[in-house]
Amino acid sequence: MNSKPDVAVGIIGAGFAGLVAALRLKKSGRNSFLIFERAAEIGGTWRDNVYPGCACDIASPLYSFADEPNPDWSRLYSNQPEILAYLKEVVAKRGLNRHIRFNSDIVEASFLQEQGYWQVTDRQGTTTTAGVLLLGLGPLNRPFIPDFKAFNDFRGTSFHSSQWDTTYNYKGKRVAVIGTGASAIQIVPAIAPEVAQLTVLQRTPAWITPRYYHAISSLIQKTYHRFPFLQKVVREFIYWSNEFIGLGFIGSKLVNKTISRLSLRKLRKEVKDPDVRRKLTPDYTLGCKRILRSDDYYPSFNRPHVKLVTDSIERFTERGILTADGTEHLLDAIIFATGFVAADINLYTRIMGLQGRSLVDEWQQNGAEAFMGTTISGYPNLGFLLGPNTGLGHNSVVHMMESQMNYLMLYLEYLESRGSGSFLDVKPVVQDAYNRRLQKQFKGTVWTSGCKSWYFNKEGKNTTLYPRLPSTFRKKTRSFNPAHYQLHLPSIHSSSTHPAVFTSR
Repeated sequence: MNSKPDVAVGIIGAGFAGLVAALRLKKSGRNSFLIFERAAEIGGTWRDNVYPGCACDIASPLYSFADEPNPDWSRLYSNQPEILAYLKEVVAKRGLNRHIRFNSDIVEASFLQEQGYWQVTDRQGTTTTAGVLLLGLGPLNRPFIPDFKAFNDFRGTSFHSSQWDTTYNYKGKRVAVIGTGASAIQIVPAIAPEVAQLTVLQRTPAWITPRYYHAISSLIQKTYHRFPFLQKVVREFIYWSNEFIGLGFIGSKLVNKTISRLSLRKLRKEVKDPDVRRKLTPDYTLGCKRILRSDDYYPSFNRPHVKLVTDSIERFTERGILTADGTEHLLDAIIFATGFVAADINLYTRIMGLQGRSLVDEWQQNGAEAFMGTTISGYPNLGFLLGPNTGLGHNSVVHMMESQMNYLMLYLEYLESRGSGSFLDVKPVVQDAYNRRLQKQFKGTVWTSGCKSWYFNKEGKNTTLYPRLPSTFRKKTRSFNPAHYQLHLPSIHSSSTHPAVFTSR
């Protein structure tokens, strides 16, 4: 007879993904779950990223939990402290703290086939068992710094944007920002007024659209408090507006050209120097790389002490950076706004499945794949929130996480109906067929138009994005088909399939 696990569900990570899972479990009346958080507080990327200007580029009414609207957002696009405060407020409100084990860095998770459940081990060697394991690791947890020549020669201060040195005083200093992605376009305008010299080193210009970073009035906040449905209407409007933009990614040339023209008009209006405008003009299809939102990045280049450099970095020197044109840029500090290792294998926990197979090893050999971006063949009773090909270039990933939890709740409901010790393993043929279809769906989208981006792994395979609209993904996750899985029953260790389809209520 199989022993029972310590908890019914284990969750690794207390960022947005882990909290999406916890909230859904709590709402369903399931209280036997435990979140393993490696840090001393919740928040994930919104805890770790504290650089000046850090904010979300998805509007806050949408970049939030569907069942936990916040009528008190101070701005349409909230900054990092406010988002972190929101997460903490929701955790306190829903009593989730008692379900979180802080400073618990899970280094290995192994599926125990005889028992039919998972065992996780933290860095101190403490083990805990869970019937189902959900991964809320997030894709933005491993900073990426290119391998620059003579990197260690620089004698000034340097750090990655996600590891911001809060003790460093950049006022009156000569600072370089390497990169022009999502973090760079927030850092540059935030520090430009206070530094003596700002050098922005750009490899590829970004498509930038307005952010509308305006305050939400107290009148609107009071209205949301009194009439909560109005905020839901606003949320839906934002969501479907973003879906319209998404049409320009998956095939609508008219939508893409319209947004491109608006972006270029913004550039012409906000940057005075024609040579700088030329350097800031993208030469690839809008959406091929992530579209950025900012109201103050372009105007930063009108400041006399802000310089845009497009020559490649030759090497670091003791005093700064030498670029390919022979110029040595003298610097006091270098900030790497160079993104994260996202499309590569990005697991800080060793995941061991059936017959001792290693998820990291398999993904390194074959590329990251999952069924519905959520379950993985050979790793039963495992759910991956924001797994392979669930990322978005235009809409809220929180919506995608909640879609995945719709599916996982049906998965869990079915599993519970089969008895303790049962486990479900997605069939290899099902997972393979799903991923073949998914990769074919990239054909004709902006992501195959020729640019290089962090969406692709080293082999040139897009393992990051979902190639269709999140509204399509939401429909697919409203039902669970047991025929896609092998059901392993306790004690007899045999597989079975049941054709009935579970659907969300």
